[in-house]
Amino acid sequence: MHLGHQELIHRAVTIADERGMRSVLVTFDPHPSEVVRPGSHPAQLTTLRRKAELVEGLGVDVFCVLPFTPELSKMPPDEFVHEILVEKLHVAAVVVGENFRFGHKAAGKVETLHHLGQRFGFSVEGAKLVTVPNHVAREEITFSSTYIRACINAGDVTAAEAALGRPHRLEGIVVRGDRRGHELGFPTANLSTPRYAAIPADGVYAARFSLLNSPGRESLIAAVSVGTNPTFSGRERRVEAFVLDVDEDFYGQRIAIDFVAKLRDMERFESTQALVEEMHRDVARTRDLLS
Repeated sequence: MHLGHQELIHRAVTIADERGMRSVLVTFDPHPSEVVRPGSHPAQLTTLRRKAELVEGLGVDVFCVLPFTPELSKMPPDEFVHEILVEKLHVAAVVVGENFRFGHKAAGKVETLHHLGQRFGFSVEGAKLVTVPNHVAREEITFSSTYIRACINAGDVTAAEAALGRPHRLEGIVVRGDRRGHELGFPTANLSTPRYAAIPADGVYAARFSLLNSPGRESLIAAVSVGTNPTFSGRERRVEAFVLDVDEDFYGQRIAIDFVAKLRDMERFESTQALVEEMHRDVARTRDLLS
């Protein structure tokens, strides 16, 4: 749900309002690549639950999730349009990106959709991709899910936010950890994330922490560690949030972490005292950024 998607949605909602019709967003689950090439599921930027919330906020009337199956992946473009768009959804207008591909082996293009629209009586708009100038590389950056995944994988959550129009979010359940943070004076909420979640590169981040089961409660400020905790020879990669100014056990609660800025890379410290001193600096930088 990056800025490019939001442009498409805005246009579709506008057309629906002008024609007195309902706007429908169609997406797939699971990701098509996992069905076509098992084991290739890309990192998931947004859960379906979160996507539904964002779509509703953009004014879409219906959020339609199609189960992506091997049978659907083999459907030719014209059959997909006839059976799904025409027979099931009764479309009057379709808005897609100019690089849109669909049908078996991605054989269908925007031109294909135009041709089928003339046959079945619906209009088609192929919207231009959203880009921003990259002054360093002297070229345009196209906002896409692939680009955003690369930003997150590199720990550049600031660039990811610029493309998403909001901070990158991780959702999950708080689970029990080894309580080492509690012993050091920094008790953390350990996040159990969904299987394909897009987790930022190892490092320490300033973030906002939200309790999803308490929607009326304001978000909290947190310093978040992502990594294996090399000072203690850790092996398991974890996402641990130290929530500032709150003495509360979040165990078992469903939470969201919105990554605002990267503070530093993950480091191995020679002593526990050196680690604690750096953690104090992490907290101070987080407070300065987000208070």
